[in-house]
Amino acid sequence: MAPVATSEESGNRIIGSVAELKKAQANKPLEDTRLVNPFYSPSAGNENDDDYQYAKYKPHFPVVNWKPLAEIEVTDRGHFADSSKTALFSAAQKVKHFTPAIGTELVGIDLRQLTNEQKDELALLVAERGVVFFRDQELDIHEQLDIARHFGPLHKHATTPVPREPGLEEVHIVYNDAARRPDASAFSKIELWHSDVTYEIQPPSTTSLKVITGPEYGGDTLWSSGYALYSSLSPGMQVYLESLTALHSAVAQAEGSRAAGLHVRREPIETVHPVVRVHPVTGWKSVYVNPGFTRRILGVPKPESDSILNFLFHQVAENVDFQVRFHWEPNSIAFWDNRIVTHTATFDFWPQTRHALRATPHGEKPESVEDYESRTGKVAKDRQIEIWKQQGIEIPQSKKGLSRARGYND
Repeated sequence: MAPVATSEESGNRIIGSVAELKKAQANKPLEDTRLVNPFYSPSAGNENDDDYQYAKYKPHFPVVNWKPLAEIEVTDRGHFADSSKTALFSAAQKVKHFTPAIGTELVGIDLRQLTNEQKDELALLVAERGVVFFRDQELDIHEQLDIARHFGPLHKHATTPVPREPGLEEVHIVYNDAARRPDASAFSKIELWHSDVTYEIQPPSTTSLKVITGPEYGGDTLWSSGYALYSSLSPGMQVYLESLTALHSAVAQAEGSRAAGLHVRREPIETVHPVVRVHPVTGWKSVYVNPGFTRRILGVPKPESDSILNFLFHQVAENVDFQVRFHWEPNSIAFWDNRIVTHTATFDFWPQTRHALRATPHGEKPESVEDYESRTGKVAKDRQIEIWKQQGIEIPQSKKGLSRARGYND
């Protein structure tokens, strides 16, 4: 192996090359190999770059070490938005809501022309609708990053690929091609549902993904609303979940990268977050667990934790009332609020290529209902009830707490 090179720039230490790591992995005994869940083990793609327009954005795995993330101050830009969103909506030819619960498309807007006022209103719209779509966007990755920075400091992923082009370590690459066929024996579809890097102390907020190459059909993404999931629950279950916290873990993702012979740039962490969090701008309650990274509920017996998480995970993945599905075209871009939605890709497009670029701003530390109400002096709300109130519909409220026995009482 070549001597280790070091660099102190940005506090990073370069310790070798991916080629050296892959060579070392290849020399391991055959019995060391094992089946790897592709959700935790990113694809490097094939080496055929001939005439590929976006070769400079293909996966690269820099062998650097990053320091643990520290807490940072974040103020959500939605706080500064006009609730009517007049500046943003007036620039659109059409505003299309996909479902009552989640998903809106804005037609006729050029994201390169957004003012700061319109960006603030976009942040609020995403916080309310979960995910907002745009098509035919010519903005490049640098312009996408500029918009993302308006929403918060950018996250750098510890394991997934970054572009080959230098200086883009804040970009997360989504890339699949014919080089690796998804192995259905390695994972179930429900395991692919996730909210991005929820194991971080301050997980992401208003995240964007732009598809630059994709199949004519297939490769869709689905999002599921945590607001809608919370609203669907009985009052007693809502109160119970509000009292709980859960452990979110980066360990499996790091192990998946190492099993693939890739370097982990920042050591994995595990973090405790509330099972129900409150969005800082809308004040609405959202279920905040996901199959990808939530490992267990704390303070309850394991069978109870397993049962609750299994129920919630299946609601995320199977309840279509909470979901929206989007078919990507080249230059489509989505903005979603990772604090209130989970998402999954569909891996139905092999051997076609699907290539996308993600920009991921940090949000605040997840805040429980109790902490939000204590900090703000406001009452956290159920989104669906608030929407019905706006529509002039009054829904009788059940008293929250455990249901009383009905019928026979002997």
